Amino acid sequence: MAERRKPLRAIEAPFAVLGPSGVAIRTRIKGLTPEDDEVLRRVGAHMGSLASKDLRRRCMDGLEHSTSTWAERKRALTGESSSRWAGSITKATHDQWALARRAQLAHIHSLEAGIRTIAHRLSLPAGEKGSKRAPGGYRTRQEWFQKTRRLHLLGDRLAAERADREAGRVHVVRGGKKPARNRHNLKAVQLTEAEWRQRWEASRWFLQADGESGKRFGNETVRVTPDGQVSIKLPAPLAHLANSNHGRYVLAGSVQFHHRGAEWADRAVLNRAVAYRINLDVTRGRWYLTASWTIPPVPTVPLAQARRGGLVGVDTNADHLAAWRLDGHGNPVGEPRRFAYDLSGTASHRDAQVRHALTQLLHWAQQHNLTIAIEDLDFSAEKTREKHGRRKRFRKLISGMPVAKLRARLVSMAAELGISIIAVDPAYTSMWGAQHWQKPLTSTTRKTTRHDAASIAIGRRALGHRIRRRTAPPPAHQSDGQRHRTTQAGHDARGREGTRPCIPGQRTRSDCAGCGAKAGDQCAQHRSGHATEHVQLMLSL
Repeated sequence: MAERRKPLRAIEAPFAVLGPSGVAIRTRIKGLTPEDDEVLRRVGAHMGSLASKDLRRRCMDGLEHSTSTWAERKRALTGESSSRWAGSITKATHDQWALARRAQLAHIHSLEAGIRTIAHRLSLPAGEKGSKRAPGGYRTRQEWFQKTRRLHLLGDRLAAERADREAGRVHVVRGGKKPARNRHNLKAVQLTEAEWRQRWEASRWFLQADGESGKRFGNETVRVTPDGQVSIKLPAPLAHLANSNHGRYVLAGSVQFHHRGAEWADRAVLNRAVAYRINLDVTRGRWYLTASWTIPPVPTVPLAQARRGGLVGVDTNADHLAAWRLDGHGNPVGEPRRFAYDLSGTASHRDAQVRHALTQLLHWAQQHNLTIAIEDLDFSAEKTREKHGRRKRFRKLISGMPVAKLRARLVSMAAELGISIIAVDPAYTSMWGAQHWQKPLTSTTRKTTRHDAASIAIGRRALGHRIRRRTAPPPAHQSDGQRHRTTQAGHDARGREGTRPCIPGQRTRSDCAGCGAKAGDQCAQHRSGHATEHVQLMLSL
């Protein structure tokens, strides 16, 4: 009996990706004295303790949070710092609590997906093979028994998470859960207790202030002048450390922004809002300043305009970006391009590799004035061990692909160059691309990979075409009597195969103007026995 095929899921329409809404630049604070370092440490530790207390109160409020409780928390913080410091702390607390709620919901969805997968596999006999679309049963009775226990474990976790969500409880670790766990396994991370303590305390400090439009240089709490002088409004308990008027401490060090420095200076001179964050890199022993501000949303180019002239289809992989240029009809042009990157090593190395690959891709697209089409990938539900089982290498592969970070960086970098980004549904692009495009585009001099074919499928979907190369011939006959056989172009496109309309003027690929009246009649050539000749013979009789 033939296997019953699973129906294809609905494919979402492509859409133009919105541009970035903010800017952040970072630089080092140079020339700090030991006194400056001590003041920054004391202010960060004091404000960090207040932020921890405020986060605890916010978590205790849960779903009972209101504007009155917010105002009460802010008043309590103002006495130990200042009104602006209190506003920055409460805002950061709300953002952190909201992030924890989103992560909690994602965890619930992950648990639900794992339970569904285990329940399905437990319902099948042991040893039954699966298909491409559904997993089979477990291999042995022992594995089946272990999964029954795991099903109960996941069910208990899911019940606890649902209860926490209904009650508004979240679990947050200021400084990060991973550094907190490293305290119990210092040998694995190659740290001493003193080194771990320094990193842990630095990660819990709070030295950030929101910008205010109309205030001097855009920020009253952390003020940076256009010439790079940095000063901080000290909290009330540390006001005795001030070395300037109005309880401010002016650092001996200075900053200089090389990237977007002119844009930042313009905002500072015009007293437009700029938010600042100061943090310590314990490994290097350096202090850094991050400036950020919002920008007007970049106008989204209409989809029809973005498609005009073709685009570049990009397939995201674990070690490279596969790209192929397509014209307006969805036909591949030129040779495929691959932009490699290495995701091993430190986070800074991985980030640099991704930036370099994206820079090459964007410069290539800018050279031909083309839009970029990329998949709207999300592996949040694809990394569970319940779905992929023993395929640990594959799970590690998809877990290591920075799809969200890569897309966010691509959008921000493309906005600077004026390049539009189109996101498409990733469903079946690799499978259908290999089915319809890999073999026809493979020759003795070019080996087309599955990823290259997927980039064509992505580009064609972004253009609004079907992925397959041609439709089936008409059911009655194999001519153009009913409709054209290809779906790549409209009836009035000159680049399509078949009959072209009669266009006055110079024509390079056909007869002169006015001679195309019978261009569509393939029988109207100078052949003996043509119908036109028969008519002339009858008139001559």
